[in-house]
Amino acid sequence: MVMLLVALAASFALTMWLVVTAAVHAGLSSDFDTTGPQKVHRRPVPRIGGLGVFVGLWAGVLVLKVQDPSAGTTACLLLFSGIPAFAIGIAEDLTKRISPRRRLLFTAASACVAAAFVGALIERTDIPGLDTFVSYGVGALLLTVLAVSGVANSINLIDGFNGLASMCVLLMLLGLLGVSLAVGDGLIAALSLAGVGAVLGFFVWNYPSGRVFLGDGGAYFLGFFVAELSVLLLVRNPEVSPVFPLLLVIYPVFETLFSMYRRRVLKGRPIGLPDGVHLHSLIYRRFVHLSAVQQDDRAIVMRNSMTSPYLWVLCGLSVGPAVICWRSSAWLATWVVLFGVLYVTLYWRIVRFRVPRWMSFRY
Repeated sequence: MVMLLVALAASFALTMWLVVTAAVHAGLSSDFDTTGPQKVHRRPVPRIGGLGVFVGLWAGVLVLKVQDPSAGTTACLLLFSGIPAFAIGIAEDLTKRISPRRRLLFTAASACVAAAFVGALIERTDIPGLDTFVSYGVGALLLTVLAVSGVANSINLIDGFNGLASMCVLLMLLGLLGVSLAVGDGLIAALSLAGVGAVLGFFVWNYPSGRVFLGDGGAYFLGFFVAELSVLLLVRNPEVSPVFPLLLVIYPVFETLFSMYRRRVLKGRPIGLPDGVHLHSLIYRRFVHLSAVQQDDRAIVMRNSMTSPYLWVLCGLSVGPAVICWRSSAWLATWVVLFGVLYVTLYWRIVRFRVPRWMSFRY
């Protein structure tokens, strides 16, 4: 509990400082682009909220280092491994000039460092053929790098509305906390708890007012953190199904894969080209409505914030079953398939304007 409070306090304090001093560093830190296909804000907002999360996590881990030096050393090495992913994301937040390929490369480097320093390698999958592939060191490393980089990128992809990415990460960390407590893994439980505190310290400034954004630095680092905790949970606890992490993060991962399919196969466009037809963008435009007289900045922010809870529920529909069925690969795989069917069905209903009236919100 001390770790959670320290991480929360450090994250809250630094994020508050970033908000209060926004005018001073706005030239570097703020997002002035309010016209892009994925932009839903009208005023410049600092996009370096990931700094608060990063510092908050380090503060919590240092408490663990005092309480349990051995576990604290492993935790410090894990956070140290995430520095390349965090640094390249912050660089993009400040310069807006880092290519997606370079960001992906640095995130992959973080996964490699974590594999070397803390032994975070996916060595079992419960999938015939793939298990043989990961039985070799190179195969395990390649799959781990692909998985960690993919999750980090997927968290960044859903970071489009106030509280969306941060609450989804909170749910995932709570899921990791629950399973780690069930198997008696104190290290993963402690790191999950510190993560919850660090994200909460940022969340209160991001939702519902949107006074600071998570940014690429925060999104990539949190995606890396959740992915690495999931891998370590498997490495340290053979009784946990290797399908558990997949169901835990299936919402952002499926969103990413579906977006790639939609852009390349359905529209013949480059995979990395931004667009405004992600599921969360469609919900924003077709579920949450403003009256004709409520179009000021405050109303726009409220509309932004009312979009996120729809996706929190969707994320919870994967995290909940993952925590309940964490031992059974068969049940977890079944839920993965059901989630995919639910997502695609919901997406196409919204695209075709078949939104149930009871699901719409008018402000």
